[in-house]
Amino acid sequence: MKLLLLGATGLVGGRALQLALSNDAFSEVIAPTRTPLAAHARLVNPVASRLEDLVQACIAHRPDAVVCALGTTQAKAGSKEAFRHVDHELPVAFAQAAHAAGVGTFVIVTAMGASDSSLFFYPRTKGEVERDVRAIGFRSLTICRPSLIGGERHEERRAEGMALTWARRLGPVLPARWRVNPAAAIAAALLDAAIAAKPGCHFISSDAMH
Repeated sequence: MKLLLLGATGLVGGRALQLALSNDAFSEVIAPTRTPLAAHARLVNPVASRLEDLVQACIAHRPDAVVCALGTTQAKAGSKEAFRHVDHELPVAFAQAAHAAGVGTFVIVTAMGASDSSLFFYPRTKGEVERDVRAIGFRSLTICRPSLIGGERHEERRAEGMALTWARRLGPVLPARWRVNPAAAIAAALLDAAIAAKPGCHFISSDAMH
């Protein structure tokens, strides 16, 4: 199958790219990025400074499924508007184009506590992207809601790093849903969902990704 992978330079997306390229279930991985990825025989890597400019080029490769691991922080993005562009507008734009082209399977990472009625900006944005992707009407939709994501990042996230440190220390006494989710476990869950393509809308909670 052909896989369109969004967010391949991120922590979870990068792990998903590695796993997909080593899995014979995927004949081709289309991964649009702002900076070039290392070449691979089964990798198609459209590059542009704005990912929204690559939507149609990616869909032209006729993927069978989409895995969306796009995500940033407000601090890195620089503003609420820029954060929302990455975490809401881009996923919805790719999802709409994919569905219109006949793609039946969409898998996305959001966050534990995502809710479009939240009083807080981050979980509300995650809840809104869930709501808007669900409204598109994919035959198979899987939404992964991890807790804190563990793994080696290229950039420093100080607040998140402190939270991860405490979560790891308290791991043995924390409920399973609050424990750190390894990026590799999340990536594997995303790819498994894309391959299975179960009809309907399904949620994968944080306690199922350890």
